[in-house]
Amino acid sequence: MLEGVNVALGITGSIAAVRTVEFVHELRRHGANVRAVMTSEAANIIHPWSVEFATERDVVTEITGAVEHVDLCGVEGWADVYLVSPATANTVGKMASAVDDTPVTTCATTALGSGLPVVVVPAMHKPMYDHPGVLEAIEQLESWGVHFVEPRIEEGKAKIASDEAIATGVARAVDDRPLDGRHVVVTAGATTESIDPIRVLTNRASGATGRAVARACYVRGADVTLIHDGPDVPYATVESVESAAEMTAAAEDAAADADALVSAAAIADYTVETAAEKIRSGKESLTLELEPTPKLLDTIREAYPDLPMVGFKAETTGDDDALIERARDLRDRVGLEFVVANDADVMDEAETRALLVDDDVEVVSGSKQQLGDAIADRLARS
Repeated sequence: MLEGVNVALGITGSIAAVRTVEFVHELRRHGANVRAVMTSEAANIIHPWSVEFATERDVVTEITGAVEHVDLCGVEGWADVYLVSPATANTVGKMASAVDDTPVTTCATTALGSGLPVVVVPAMHKPMYDHPGVLEAIEQLESWGVHFVEPRIEEGKAKIASDEAIATGVARAVDDRPLDGRHVVVTAGATTESIDPIRVLTNRASGATGRAVARACYVRGADVTLIHDGPDVPYATVESVESAAEMTAAAEDAAADADALVSAAAIADYTVETAAEKIRSGKESLTLELEPTPKLLDTIREAYPDLPMVGFKAETTGDDDALIERARDLRDRVGLEFVVANDADVMDEAETRALLVDDDVEVVSGSKQQLGDAIADRLARS
């Protein structure tokens, strides 16, 4: 996601600076190179040696005759993006006013003047974040194209965003954004059909692939709606659902203003009438009457005949030729852009292997995020 990207990191005097080593490691896990710049206040919270350890590079703590700000963030500087994380209210205000009195703000002015992408991750007490001057500064910076990674509002604080959110924000800032201005709806994970108030029918899908697709589409500039039975994520508007019927209804609503739908969820093929009370356990056998659920892709296609859609097809054959044949049958029946086909044995595994099937076939092996990237790239070309 950030392979080969050079990130200049500005660290300011928020207590959230203690998180620096963690999110630097996250950036580097995704392939980024990181060089850090620190204010003196930041150095009182986390020692520059810790940051040097995390980045494996020297840390800038003052601007000298070597013009470090130009070397890092100038027109021909080292950085591909300037990340200010954490950013205090003080620094946000200075950036909006072109005040250069710390190494971090001097690099910010240089980056903005050079046309370098800038990402800001605020972290402060909530009343400071709500100050009219801070909000006005954020609005001013956003008007200049600065990307903000929103804080987590908890316990009266605007806490620094998650490592995942920071890495995703940086990736979006440096991407060419071929999906810019497009709304992509993604379904993910398993659905759950209630047998009684305690027991359910479900499957082994983790939702990792669907979330990876949503993240990849967001990085490429899309506004993403993620429909799943899972947590909120920093890269999409989440619609929480449980059953197949709820997922289909949510997808139909979201598709009204969508430019594409990626149906990555493992949606239940059958449902059952839910008992009002717990079915008593015992030694006697029990028969459940299963009823087929409506197919989400068929429902959406009927409602939106021209909507570009991507389907998934999981089988247990272990035979690529059979997978391709069934994927093309699904593509032709519903009118899909392409179909992602895989063997069911990769469900809930960290690594995956899938076939992107249209008239041609692309084999994707590796992490779920690599698969998500490949799907988003193909969607952008379609």
